[in-house]
Amino acid sequence: MDFLIEGAALLPELQTLRRQLHRDPEIGLDLPRTQRRVLDAIADLGLEITLGTRTTSVVGILRGARPGPVVLLRGDMDGLPVQEQTGLAYASTSGAMHACGHDLHTTALIGAARLLAAHRNELPGTVVFMFQPGEEGHGGAEIMLEEGLLEAAGQRPVAAYAAHVAPGPFGVAGTRLGPLMAGANALTITVHGRGGHGSMPSTAVDPVPALAEIVTALQVMATRDFDPFDPVIISVTMLEAGKALNVIPDAASLHATVRTLSHASFDLVADRTKRLADGIAAAHGCTAEVELTAQFPVTVNTSPETERTIEVLRDLLGQQRVLLMPQPIMGSEDFSFVLNEVPGTFFMMMCTPPEIDVATAAYNHSPFVVFDDAVLGDLAAALARLAWDRLGA
Repeated sequence: MDFLIEGAALLPELQTLRRQLHRDPEIGLDLPRTQRRVLDAIADLGLEITLGTRTTSVVGILRGARPGPVVLLRGDMDGLPVQEQTGLAYASTSGAMHACGHDLHTTALIGAARLLAAHRNELPGTVVFMFQPGEEGHGGAEIMLEEGLLEAAGQRPVAAYAAHVAPGPFGVAGTRLGPLMAGANALTITVHGRGGHGSMPSTAVDPVPALAEIVTALQVMATRDFDPFDPVIISVTMLEAGKALNVIPDAASLHATVRTLSHASFDLVADRTKRLADGIAAAHGCTAEVELTAQFPVTVNTSPETERTIEVLRDLLGQQRVLLMPQPIMGSEDFSFVLNEVPGTFFMMMCTPPEIDVATAAYNHSPFVVFDDAVLGDLAAALARLAWDRLGA
């Protein structure tokens, strides 16, 4: 089965759809226009369709003519609240943007569905196509799991696969065994003091200097308390204090994103952060309140599924187009919720246009990032081939 050739034949159709999606991005869990385009694109494939009730998710089930196991493929559909500045002819002008390439993911999954449906009579088993809203911080995958995603086909999947586009040499795929992407966690620290007049700090207990000291101490902690081979990244991204220039506030808060690669490092962050905040606050005559919340688990590629994925991609794309990534990415991905339940693999597909220097290309989430949708035929073929191979066709 040469899915690469068949995927290339689908490319013009896929590019047209992708550019429609790119021009009209939607954000979060409610993506009605995107959902309609997905449903229209797969309407002729004979899939069993289930729609989400809490989100605009779409689950399509392709049952092969022969009995066999179930495999799941995912594509996420949501954009970001970013004002696009790419200058593309099909750029979004709505104030939202597919700055993370989810328009390509959705389109590639539709392409994979078309490729596999064309060979339904030879397919030994079932493929679940997971079209997911709300990946960008809204927990869409977790909601779909709660709504019965893994039971939709009548039996749980034996494997799950998904891909993510990124800047880099066009058409090169990359993955690794074990942790591929970090867990995302939210940290909030509030320092409580006693407010007063800005001209008389000696009559108040000012929480702002204590909070400022905690901000810098967190950076030192991240470089000193953690194993460099199990790293932690703490980025303080929001600060909140008073409302008036001449008033010392009662409280001051920081908010930070914390990226971890293991349960052990998460637990250590929780312990060390509380100890640090309590100690510094006490030294200033204040108290501290610390809240560390897990948002997304670590994305962990399992064995033997990942070894199988590497072999399949090398066979499909060629040895030179498959990269073994030496280290994880500290970004996060909510496909991790699926991989917590089902063995599988997440992989990257790089697709910087040839006219852009890879070394200086804008990255995901940038208003300037550009992905070359000529990769769609190969990406659809890769997803289809992974399902085909895992089902033993």
